[in-house]
Amino acid sequence: MKRLSREQLPAPRPGVALPPDRGLAASVGIVHLGIGAFHRAHQAVFTEDAALAADEPGWGICGVTQRSRTVVDQLRPQDGLYTVLQRDQQDMTARVVGQVSDVFFAAEEGERQLRLLAAPATRVVTLTVTEKGYRRDEHGDLDLADEAVAHDLAHDLARPGRGRAGSRSVVGQLVRGLQARELADAGPVTVLSCDNLPENGRVVQRLLADFCRALPRREGEQTAAWITEHVSCPSSMVDRIVPATTDRDRADAEALLGVRDAALVVAEPFRQWVIEDRFASARPAWERAGATFVNDVAPYERLKLRVLNGTHSMLAYLGALAGYETIAQAVCDPDLRSAARRLVADDVVPTLQVPPGVDVSAYAEEVLDRFANPALGHRTTQVAMDGSQKLPVRLLGTARDRLAAGAVPDSVALAVAGWMAYVAVGADATGRALPLDDPLARRLKQALGDAPGDARSVTDALLGISEIFGTDLTDHAAFTQAVTTHLKELL
Repeated sequence: MKRLSREQLPAPRPGVALPPDRGLAASVGIVHLGIGAFHRAHQAVFTEDAALAADEPGWGICGVTQRSRTVVDQLRPQDGLYTVLQRDQQDMTARVVGQVSDVFFAAEEGERQLRLLAAPATRVVTLTVTEKGYRRDEHGDLDLADEAVAHDLAHDLARPGRGRAGSRSVVGQLVRGLQARELADAGPVTVLSCDNLPENGRVVQRLLADFCRALPRREGEQTAAWITEHVSCPSSMVDRIVPATTDRDRADAEALLGVRDAALVVAEPFRQWVIEDRFASARPAWERAGATFVNDVAPYERLKLRVLNGTHSMLAYLGALAGYETIAQAVCDPDLRSAARRLVADDVVPTLQVPPGVDVSAYAEEVLDRFANPALGHRTTQVAMDGSQKLPVRLLGTARDRLAAGAVPDSVALAVAGWMAYVAVGADATGRALPLDDPLARRLKQALGDAPGDARSVTDALLGISEIFGTDLTDHAAFTQAVTTHLKELL
């Protein structure tokens, strides 16, 4: 079967939407770091819809891959085109998106990345690099001991001709790119994080400042001053379920499109984007595509992180342990669905500043109904990845808020115990192996290495990892006991 490209577009047919004229996306206005499936199913779709609604060219996206050139090999032969296969419980539709102008691998084309970040036409830099991509230490600061960060601090890569490979860390890429922008006198730019982090804009701003402080004094002070004057880092909250693409998805898409798409992504119908209205320069008319601009994103992001992402992680660990392959199977288990409801009602709701017009109970039920969509096939082990990075932002903030209010967060303790059992046992109820895909995997195994297999020993060993739990939760006897009680039942 022929491969999707500008010359091999699908024939018009019901259930298939084709991209607009290439002219709307030909000129790059956005550089995106971390162009994985989520960005392609979310921000790129919003951007294309905004360009169409406003009839505004100049917002083409150039994506920069961070870990490998896989997405380059997927998208370049297809002229940047890819399909979003939208699935709900009854219907399936396909949309071919044309907003990505080009894509390249940062490790291979570092100088090109600098030129793009320094180009006056680039007015927005967006990021989806996952929680671990920010390379923070246990205090939330830039991890200066990280190998990639240390490399970027040691090599002045902001000027042309300093090497093809360029910076290795996202924060290093940003700062060196902003230095190149200052040298080119290219004007202000907005750096917009779209990752699941509380106050993600403030996180980016803090890490940029950390990097500058670690530079030689005069250079760091000059760069920091320029960034303060010319760069804004608004926060944003993103929401759309985008599971890993399967062979079944590819087969269904080929049957619907009549061409093969090596860059296919899958998504649910729902999508949401809440953005802090604080931009340094021009931006796409994302509100024309359904995005919401607000003065304060915090209530929205806390609602989403603690209700949706928190229950997602709980269902992933408990569901995987029970032998369920997908989140849909897990949430259809009455006991697990009840556990997710209790997490929201008992522990999350008391910690929320509810956004205007939002019914939290209705929102939570909508979330669980979205999880129950069997057409998505969202794997429990996929959601379980990077638990050491996800737990602090999805569950442990809730725990701290409840403990500060004098209450023991029993449902959070159950979710944490689920993660501990997943890590410690490494297999589900049927004996099937569960993969531990986590940047702290070695640290977790070391912590468990000398511990007996009983629940209290495992709890003490894992709660003692300060990079995840700090020291306050370990010192809280009631929380430790609640985790231990649930872990004993799970083990």
